[in-house]
Amino acid sequence: MGRALVVGGTGQIGRAVVPALTADGWQVDVLTRDPARHGPWLAGAGATPVPGDRRDATALVDALRGGVDLLVDVVAFDDRDATPFLDRPGAVGAAVVVSSAAVYVDPDGHGFETERFAAFDGPVGEDAGTVAPGRGSYARGKVALEHAWRGSPVPTTVLRPAAVHGPWSAQPREWLLVRRALDGRDVRLLAHDGRSRFATTAAAAVGALVAAAAAEPADRVLNVADADAPTVAEIARAVDAALGVTSRVVGLPGPPRGDLGRTPWSVPHDLVLGTDRARALLPAPPVPYAQAVVPAVRWLAARGRDATYPGFARLEGGGDLFDYAAEDAWLAQHDDGRDL
Repeated sequence: MGRALVVGGTGQIGRAVVPALTADGWQVDVLTRDPARHGPWLAGAGATPVPGDRRDATALVDALRGGVDLLVDVVAFDDRDATPFLDRPGAVGAAVVVSSAAVYVDPDGHGFETERFAAFDGPVGEDAGTVAPGRGSYARGKVALEHAWRGSPVPTTVLRPAAVHGPWSAQPREWLLVRRALDGRDVRLLAHDGRSRFATTAAAAVGALVAAAAAEPADRVLNVADADAPTVAEIARAVDAALGVTSRVVGLPGPPRGDLGRTPWSVPHDLVLGTDRARALLPAPPVPYAQAVVPAVRWLAARGRDATYPGFARLEGGGDLFDYAAEDAWLAQHDDGRDL
């Protein structure tokens, strides 16, 4: 192996990517704005902090001095985040860039950001249609990022995860369920009767695929997801099991009623990712969600019920996903044995 530079190496995905690369024998440098804070963890993972910010031209010159055999960018937003690397010909030997399954659209052009949520006929493969590249939304920005790298001479693997979970998340979807357990709440009220499927992806699965792709550089796009695509009801039970608690899982028919029954995985049509291409590259298959989510759940529980997560607040969208009084009022009127 050779020298790898990781951008975004101290967050949820990065903390899985860095040890996966060092375990494979890469010399790993991690660009970080706070080396004093992250240095001890990086040293323990066998990596070296490189002070700087991706938007600091001087820092990038220093980080890329002598060139890197591999660039891994797990936090890039759009094509502007690719430009500083691609403007230095020969500085990057190969790249692995994390995009998102949010780029996909169904045959009618509906996606994640349209008024009508996409309706796919079965698992979504990497050749499915995507939104147009641009800078006006998350999905369009990710496609612009993909096009910038894939249109370059640098062999680039693009990864498309879905609902990522793992320790160190700023947007932990599982917090919806973990906090309920910490609050002693023994019921989980789920829209769509808890049957929604929105593909989940362990950060560790991303890390494993980054390492596998790094060992065999190529131009390709790979979906990355857990071994299964659990329903929301199955997610609720998996989180409970990781915490050693048991709760009633109750179905609310139809879509959420405001915040009532709403979860970060509640969608009107299933999103399941086809992952045959990734599995062909991996030395071992991904594990099921119930096993993969345990580290994230335990990390959240250890932080306690008063921990705050800016990304989760964005998921709430100004609402309140912990309105227990509203749930109790609905249950008092409609609880007719809809336990799932």
